Amino acid sequence: MRSTTSPRHRLAAALDSTASAGGAAAHDTDPYLWLEDVDGAAQLAWVGERNTAALDELQADPGYPALRERLQTILDSKERIPYVRKHGQFFYNFWRDAEHVRGLWRRTTLEQYRTGTPQWETVLDLDTLAQQENENWVWQGVSSLYPDGNKCLISLSRGGGDAAVVREFDVAARAFVTDGFHLPEAKSAVAWIDADTVFVSTDFGPGSMTSSGYPRIVKEWRRGTPLAAARTLFEAGPDDLGVGAYKDFTPGHSHQFISRQIDFYSSELFLRDGAALTRIDKPADANAYTVRDQLIVELRSAWTVAGTTYPQGALLAAALSDFLAGGRRFEVLFQPTATSSLDGVAATRSTLLLNELDNVRNRLVELRHVDGAWQRRVVDTPAFGTLEVAPLDDIDSDQYFLTVNDFLHPTTLYLAEAGSDERVALRSLPGFFDAASLVVEQHHATSADGTAVPYFVVRDRATRLDGRNPTVLYGYGGFEVALKPFYSGVTGAAWLSQGGIYVLANIRGGGEFGPRWHQAALKEQRQRAFDDFIAVAEDVIARKLTSPPHLGIMGGSNGGLLVGAAMTQRPELFGAVVCQVPLLDMRRYSKLLAGASWMGEYGDPDDPAQWDFLRRYSPYHNVQAGRRYPRVLFTTSTRDDRVHPGHARKMVARMQEQGHDVLYWENTEGGHAGAANNDQQARMWALTYTFLRRQLA
Repeated sequence: MRSTTSPRHRLAAALDSTASAGGAAAHDTDPYLWLEDVDGAAQLAWVGERNTAALDELQADPGYPALRERLQTILDSKERIPYVRKHGQFFYNFWRDAEHVRGLWRRTTLEQYRTGTPQWETVLDLDTLAQQENENWVWQGVSSLYPDGNKCLISLSRGGGDAAVVREFDVAARAFVTDGFHLPEAKSAVAWIDADTVFVSTDFGPGSMTSSGYPRIVKEWRRGTPLAAARTLFEAGPDDLGVGAYKDFTPGHSHQFISRQIDFYSSELFLRDGAALTRIDKPADANAYTVRDQLIVELRSAWTVAGTTYPQGALLAAALSDFLAGGRRFEVLFQPTATSSLDGVAATRSTLLLNELDNVRNRLVELRHVDGAWQRRVVDTPAFGTLEVAPLDDIDSDQYFLTVNDFLHPTTLYLAEAGSDERVALRSLPGFFDAASLVVEQHHATSADGTAVPYFVVRDRATRLDGRNPTVLYGYGGFEVALKPFYSGVTGAAWLSQGGIYVLANIRGGGEFGPRWHQAALKEQRQRAFDDFIAVAEDVIARKLTSPPHLGIMGGSNGGLLVGAAMTQRPELFGAVVCQVPLLDMRRYSKLLAGASWMGEYGDPDDPAQWDFLRRYSPYHNVQAGRRYPRVLFTTSTRDDRVHPGHARKMVARMQEQGHDVLYWENTEGGHAGAANNDQQARMWALTYTFLRRQLA
């Protein structure tokens, strides 16, 4: 199948580099620099002491054992939806439960899947493999060769990090191919060209990785030859983000592409024809790909070409053959409004499915290219709810899976088909918590510059507006990621069913209203995201849903930076903070793991002018002795090779040295997700919600 996932999104899953001379002097004054040594004996002893303190307190709480058991039951439930992906004629699922801690890769047929109780055939048992090989394997994904899907490239991580081993697997033989394609542990990208050839981008040795820690060279690797003999096709620059390649297998429209990711938001796309590479003429910050005979372009900024200006956030299409011949006339497939944006694009055999977002609510539109013109049809879907679309096969089928969920109704998976509003319900989650008395509201807060910022509130309809309700405010606000309503058994059982209020903030920096909403909080404008989050906090307090002693905030990764900044700027607003796998040291972030890849989002701390605005909000540099802060639970993972655990470690060390009361828990594995299996997730969330209940009740 084709890949319509941009290298930016593929590479967004990571962070690795070394310190530059330009920032060395400033870093010499950091007394906790030593904590950046991830696996040092003294560092792990420091971690162990703080883990013990946090676990001794939180696990001793009378409510902890029952909550941990309840969350484990939810996460291991055999009633969960087994989402599948088509390889050849079979539908594959990766499944974890209490009996299969590391997981099973298994398959069934569509006919069986539609019965509700399919017969599964195990293809690979990861628990057995890990035991046989004495490795801490964590499943990271699989790529199969079109059309039969029997040749696969499986990625396995040690402990859950982004770096993975890639091994060729023969599905028919149920075994790894002894002399097949194999890559040692690295942040690699591999894609099939044919049965005996792959594109490969990996760590080829000194000079082959970018300053962000991603491969900068893509090669063509033939079966039976050593990796060192692979033929170089393209080299990106050492300061680029990375490079990748893929093949669109659509019969009659098969093409090979190489993508140079310059930074997180800028790229070049090349069409490969033998030794020739033809650059696709597009804006640097636009995403482009092919769907059959059409070139599709997603704009992140306005584009004037051939006398026509196409707006920011638009989706364009043109015949690829005409475009390559010099034509620049595009059809506008989607144009945003003040409240709407494009949330995703999926292709079936004969249609494009546009997942649109209007005021943070999804709707689905079907586009069909007939006789040179695009026909548009709005699909009849639930008026409220978050929609996710996954085509069964973008080459051979017009069927697709439609997932529908919201805060209160268990997620339901449907089988649908382009051209029809009829669909078959395949699976629904059980109700993991009683939502009968709960309601969802959408409000708007006014930010510091007057911008209206939407947010959702989930609460019991009998909630008293007395300012005494334990409330969790969650946010992210970065990388054009949209936060939408979702059904969570964990949140429902651990918080909502215990009388808590849950608030989801749609602040700038996210993608709820497209590129403009994201770009409004880039670099020197980052404070707007923090202002928006603070405005939502003030609004829920003004509505007397809660009050500062009962208001907690939570966020992870970029969201960890968000809550860290909110805490240091307005500590009097909050009663507790949960800061997960966070960025916190904005002076050093670009030197830690793949942090250099995010300078397009935050800025370059080695540039004095940019450090001037970064230092104004960097939590690590703004936390102060003698100021009262809400109690904080910091969580991270030793095996997180995306956001360096040093961020959280150093923040905790500084806050404790200043006399602040904080808790710290670092999972020894799990990668950026913070947990590598259901058992670790149950523990992580039980600790989190026990902490919040203790601080906010």
